[in-house]
Amino acid sequence: MEYGHLGRTGLLVSKLCLGTMNFGPLTAEEDSFAIMDRAHELGLNFFDTANVYGWKKGEGITENIIGRWFAQGGGRREKTVIATKLYGSMGDWPNEEKLSALNIRRAAEASLRRMQTDYIDVYQAHHIDRDTPFEEFWEAMDILKQQGKILYVGSSNFAGWHIAKAQESARRRNTLGLVSEQSHYNLIVRAPELEVIPACEDYGLGLIPWSPLAGGLLGGILRKIDKGRSAADHIVAQLDKHRDKIEQYEAFCDELREDPANVGLAWLLHQRAVTAPIIGPRTVEQLDGTIRALEIELDDKALARLDEIFPGFKTSPEEYAW
Repeated sequence: MEYGHLGRTGLLVSKLCLGTMNFGPLTAEEDSFAIMDRAHELGLNFFDTANVYGWKKGEGITENIIGRWFAQGGGRREKTVIATKLYGSMGDWPNEEKLSALNIRRAAEASLRRMQTDYIDVYQAHHIDRDTPFEEFWEAMDILKQQGKILYVGSSNFAGWHIAKAQESARRRNTLGLVSEQSHYNLIVRAPELEVIPACEDYGLGLIPWSPLAGGLLGGILRKIDKGRSAADHIVAQLDKHRDKIEQYEAFCDELREDPANVGLAWLLHQRAVTAPIIGPRTVEQLDGTIRALEIELDDKALARLDEIFPGFKTSPEEYAW
């Protein structure tokens, strides 16, 4: 396994991040345990979750599964850099969502209880909260840090200017600020190249791409459908929209003699500011298959061909000005 620093921090994390969103809804607890154990065997030390995962309001199903896995001992907690998120609604009463100081305190305490741990390595805002000033956000996060309940703070789904605003607010407080940003980024969705990636580079945030395979579109979907496997309606609709590009992509992966899913992950690992794409295996076998991505070296010619198929962006303002 390869490791790198999370942004400008001294924290070392694996170059692939284990996403746990499937744990509970799609992957049974026993199988989730097996995936996490196998992740450690493979050297993955970076796991990502969120308090809303499990998708039953207020239950924190996925965090509870992780907590019961940690409780087995054997160094499971100590070997894991656990990142979780808050923002989504965890109840029907006021202040049970978003990023107020009150919800930050309550949500952190609840995540700690569910995961049966006394600290969270990376505590992430799952979305920008336009109703809460960053002064309030940072005061609440700084208190959690002082209490030893969180170590680092990250963001998810922030625009470039949100990152800048957050970092300048933290700078005025003489605190570390954000160390990571989770963005929707893959060969098809390349908007972060306009401003998010430049902001991450300038402020020293590690980029953690979610949905690195575009919901399965980059995972060899055409050959899977050809073999009779079904796909969700929304994926079929996206496939119809991008079919020409997907056909070219899978043909190019055949030329490389590599699985499309691994090429998609390898491409992200070649991009600026990226620390670790989030993979979301539903089985141990799927997890094992992703490790090949770490070994794929895409040369300039291959990267240029992928850019031809899926055109990206220059940074702002050159993309739309001069």
